[in-house]
Amino acid sequence: MDASIRPKGILDFLSQQEIRQLSDPHNGGLNELFRRCALAVLNSDSHTDSGKEMFASFPDFGIEVVQQTRSIKLELRNAPPNAFVDGKLIQGINEHLFSVLRDIVFVGTELSRKGGYDLKESASITDFVYHILRNTGVLRDLTSPNLVVCWGGHSIGETEYQYTKKVGYQLGLRELNICTGCGAGAMKGPMKGATIAHAKQRYAKGSYIGITEPGIIAAESPNPIVNSLVIMPDIEKRLEAFVRSGHGFIVFPGAVGTTEEILYLLGILMHPDNAEQPFPLIFTGPCDSKDYFAQVDAFIAATLGDETRNFYEIIIDDPEQVARRIHTGIKNVREFRRKSGDAFYFNWMLKIAHDYQQPFIPTHEAMASLNLHYEQPKHELACNLRKLFSGIVSGNIKEEGVLAIENKGPFQLKGDPKLMLELDKLLATFCREKRMKLSRDTEYKPCYNIVT
Repeated sequence: MDASIRPKGILDFLSQQEIRQLSDPHNGGLNELFRRCALAVLNSDSHTDSGKEMFASFPDFGIEVVQQTRSIKLELRNAPPNAFVDGKLIQGINEHLFSVLRDIVFVGTELSRKGGYDLKESASITDFVYHILRNTGVLRDLTSPNLVVCWGGHSIGETEYQYTKKVGYQLGLRELNICTGCGAGAMKGPMKGATIAHAKQRYAKGSYIGITEPGIIAAESPNPIVNSLVIMPDIEKRLEAFVRSGHGFIVFPGAVGTTEEILYLLGILMHPDNAEQPFPLIFTGPCDSKDYFAQVDAFIAATLGDETRNFYEIIIDDPEQVARRIHTGIKNVREFRRKSGDAFYFNWMLKIAHDYQQPFIPTHEAMASLNLHYEQPKHELACNLRKLFSGIVSGNIKEEGVLAIENKGPFQLKGDPKLMLELDKLLATFCREKRMKLSRDTEYKPCYNIVT
């Protein structure tokens, strides 16, 4: 469908230079980046997690920013029809489109060019993440600690999905807000449960934050409950945005993307500078997920050591207990931040090592050269394992990763034999339980090969 749409309180105008940068196909790829992210938002009801498939389905889709006397508008051509009702664009999708525009403009034309940020320096990267979040307005709602970050897979079974809704409901009854990766499955369920609880409590400040990045948005398009969509420049800044803005963390069943998030967070918590920080972290799922978490727990202990288990708690099939534990943990966070003088809306004191902040480009060469051996500090091993799982995510769903696998074959993963055995067992569990792809009826072809 074709349409002309205007912003609804998200973004009123752009400068002529910004419009030229967005419209010029030769200007550093900003035009194509906006087009692809916009298409993902418009295609949010699709049942594919392949960016390549989505872009192939709408090869003639176009979007143009048009400057008017008092504002701007977006001209859409050949847009997915499911984004419209009776010829009008759905309001939530309209807002998400302008959120995409806002973040791409801010990162692409303001900070990267004018801000003077040295993205090779740790403190500057953190400042960069902070200013992106501040520009979205989400930090205004975090003046009181009540944001629960929920991680988990987009490809989960119905029993697990219903459980995520029950946990979200219990969180909502305690007037806690939800932040996820914004997609389907375990990213949608907690938000859906919380909306009902917020309505019952007459809680009018319900915040459902979705944080994504350009490489992942096509595979995990924003679900309709998200009322604050944030596009970070890459996966590393997305992860940092989660851990600095959240006050409590819940992990539901997932696959490689969820494991990447777990390893990122555990690696940070293992740093000695973070020893005093209260950081409520719970792994949870229904009874059917007990074996899944047993395997994840065993992998963590076998690779990072038994002491790493002290950073999280596993609660099976008890949504109320999960919510109570998170609620109590957040009270501890509030007291710690108050005593230490740190902000409620952004965890400045959290130490994130430089290697965790640098973008990892998962080429075949980079994946093959990862240091996957025990003879290194545990937090460095966690960082390298995080990169490994990030690469598998790319090979599974990101367009550039899928194309690389098609052209060069699977990633070759090699390292310490015992470690690779543990890795093989975990990945085999994900494959056996059909967690790797959104379509659970399609046979998964691994994008990796474990070299023994």
